[in-house]
Amino acid sequence: MDDIALATLAIALAILLVMSAFFSLAETAMMAANRYRMKHQALRGARGARLALALLAKTDRLLGVILLGNNLINAASATLATIITVRLFGEGRWSLALGTVAVTFLILVFSEITPKVIGAAYADRLAPLVSFALVPLLRVTRPVVWFVNLFVQAMLKVVGFRPAAQSSTALSQEELRSLVLEGAQYFRGKQKTMLANLLDLEAITVDDVMTPRSQIHALDLAEKPELLRQQLATSYHTRMPVYDGTLDNIAGILAVKSLIHIMGERELDGERLRALLRPAYFVPLGTPLLTQLQQFQVDRQRMALVVDEYGELQGLVTIEDLIEEIVGEFTTQAPGGAQSLRREADGSVVVDGMAPLRTLNRRLGTRFALDGPKTLNGLIVGHLGEIPDAGLSFEIEGQRLEVLQTQDRAVKVVKLLPPVGAAGAALQSPVAHA
Repeated sequence: MDDIALATLAIALAILLVMSAFFSLAETAMMAANRYRMKHQALRGARGARLALALLAKTDRLLGVILLGNNLINAASATLATIITVRLFGEGRWSLALGTVAVTFLILVFSEITPKVIGAAYADRLAPLVSFALVPLLRVTRPVVWFVNLFVQAMLKVVGFRPAAQSSTALSQEELRSLVLEGAQYFRGKQKTMLANLLDLEAITVDDVMTPRSQIHALDLAEKPELLRQQLATSYHTRMPVYDGTLDNIAGILAVKSLIHIMGERELDGERLRALLRPAYFVPLGTPLLTQLQQFQVDRQRMALVVDEYGELQGLVTIEDLIEEIVGEFTTQAPGGAQSLRREADGSVVVDGMAPLRTLNRRLGTRFALDGPKTLNGLIVGHLGEIPDAGLSFEIEGQRLEVLQTQDRAVKVVKLLPPVGAAGAALQSPVAHA
């Protein structure tokens, strides 16, 4: 190469560094690209995205052509840099060392680090573009890449590594939930919360959201007509379970609107009500909410009675309870229900002892564990090991509590106290968690 001008050699070295930079950029961009976004682009007809997905389906061939080109060019760059160094400084020991350091610096800065940083930053844009060049290169070098991969596969077998036929890009439920929660630039606050709640439906069961047996508003067919009429007149439910003597003997479900045409009549006894009942709909304890929501849709039901393995009634769940787990609390709450709360001027909140822990966590921002007791009363009794007296204050999982009233072997009213020194900002607004 003595007859080649030094300027020509320098230009050739610069071209090799640019080509090496392309392979480095392509490698990083292809590996860092969002495959789900490219699948979306491919479905919309983007040819570059389709090529990129085809290359990523055969990762061994893709890396083979990229690394083959990159290593050949880097080796040629080193050789060319050595020739330039000899032409400039001779064949001395120091001149060769200087040439090695210089070409290493050039490759690192211009052909490795810089293009890889750019490739990682703009992977989704660059991956479809570089695919147009990589596809024909792969076709040209296919025999060489195939030959090299024979040794690669043999080496992998020797070390006991067996790669899957196709790399899985499936996301687990927790990974998908994290993706939704971190996608603040794509989802508004309410949308993000609803999507996260929807992904949690499989992990939540009807036990977590049902109205417990002791709080079910139901009609007893054995009661006197006057009492039945009074219960119906003061009821705020559109559907009510009806039993005969005991809650374990459910007679059916009464749609209150079906009574409109007979409410003016003098007698409204159990037998007249029995003729208006619809069959009760039972579901087993522990049914996931997503499964139950689908069953409500298939069976065209809006209310279900939850029973345990012995067939004993444990609670009641409605389709509204399930929808609230996705969209948040509705404005139409039952007056005086377990989910009612009252905010005090000092920042504390007075709640019903039977309030579900999930509701408190969602509406007040508390952090009560949900893998044990389902209600605040159950949590308190389980923590203390006894039914506490009114006025007792204590702390559970970082939350200060004060028992205001106990009745019938249960905690009836509890005050959630703010942390010391944070009276006004202890508990978050229930609207924000609705």
